[in-house]
Amino acid sequence: MPHLENMVLCRESQVSTLQSLFGERHHFSFPSIFIYGHTASGKTYVTQTLLRSLELPHVFVNCVECFTLRLLLEQILNKLNHLSSSESECSTHITCEIFNDFVRLFKRITEAENLKDQTVYIVLDKAEYLRDMEANLLPGFLRLQELTGRNVTVIFLSEIVWEKFRPNTGCFEPFVLYFPDYSIGNLQKILSHDHPPEYSADFYAAYINILLGVFYTVCRDLKELRHLLCGSMREKAALNFPKYCEPVVKGEANERDTRKLWRNIEPHLKKAMQTVYLREISSSQWEKLQKDDTDPGQLKGLSAYTHVELPYYSKFILIAAYLASYNPARTDKRFFLKHHGKIKKTNFLKKHEKTSNHLLGPKPFPLDRLLAILYSIVDSRVAPTANIFSQITSLVTLQLLTLVGHDDQLDEPKYKCTVSLDFIRAIARTVNFDIIKYLYDFL
Repeated sequence: MPHLENMVLCRESQVSTLQSLFGERHHFSFPSIFIYGHTASGKTYVTQTLLRSLELPHVFVNCVECFTLRLLLEQILNKLNHLSSSESECSTHITCEIFNDFVRLFKRITEAENLKDQTVYIVLDKAEYLRDMEANLLPGFLRLQELTGRNVTVIFLSEIVWEKFRPNTGCFEPFVLYFPDYSIGNLQKILSHDHPPEYSADFYAAYINILLGVFYTVCRDLKELRHLLCGSMREKAALNFPKYCEPVVKGEANERDTRKLWRNIEPHLKKAMQTVYLREISSSQWEKLQKDDTDPGQLKGLSAYTHVELPYYSKFILIAAYLASYNPARTDKRFFLKHHGKIKKTNFLKKHEKTSNHLLGPKPFPLDRLLAILYSIVDSRVAPTANIFSQITSLVTLQLLTLVGHDDQLDEPKYKCTVSLDFIRAIARTVNFDIIKYLYDFL
């Protein structure tokens, strides 16, 4: 289907597999399909687009919204009843509290003429939340076709693998389909697809390519990248693109002069890394900031973390985390050892490190490095007690630090510091610590 290929980019293999599984409308399809992949990998969009384009009867339910068994079952039945009946006939609300009643009511609803001779699809998004409900629910949905004797397929959409779902007692195995992360080439193609009509496709593709070079190492989430790089094109509120076009609009450069365009947008991106990327302000606030040339920290509602009062050692832990996130590990000897010898920032390093570490964003660091820096910057002696580790956990809870994974060999946790430079400088001032002196970018 040519129009479907234009709507769903870079997912040709998955679309082809799903179309093969769906088959003809009157054929019995696979009883259950389990689709998994990381967030923003296209699972929900591809499934919904395919079902709507093929005009297949389906019910879409988000398991986060339907957090109890009753809410989930009633939502499915009432949406299905709306499909099978006219608006006047489906005014009554169907109630259902147990799965046995759900099977009975499902059989009754699907006897309708418009649903009798075709496959009905039930799509359960965020399906990992089903594991927290009744034990019979997941096995029941997996065997719903067998239990009801109806032509029905249940599609599970999840961010975790099927092995984390499978009950110990065993169950009917679904067809498992994996959605891999988008590569940088895929993201380039998707983000460049809807370019503004007043500019050429090549010009907009060059803009996307430049910005992906900066943000791809920090964030690979298509939704976040679309918000950050393109803004909301439907609302005509692009966040960064107008700044990139500014020299062209003023006649100071042409569309092929990428060097001038990059120099104009680079300071703007530093602000974006501190504000819009963290979703601390809205698109309208960000536009006002650019028009007034306001400092990001002056906007009301921005960096609400500055109002958080932290314990004494938590402040030093956060400072140590910021230094570990934005300083290369090889510079720790220079900053934190008293007798490190003479180390110069050579021309070789300058040649290969033109981009600021603050522009590239925070990098993950292991717990051992965090503690080593902490012990170096605190004047008094600090023992690695449970109190210190609990304060690290508290910073993660406050979203000032992010736990990003574990070291593959040592199974040691890795963290990222998510606060801005302005915020960490404010924290450092409360403990009389000159953080700028310890930052590699400011040498």
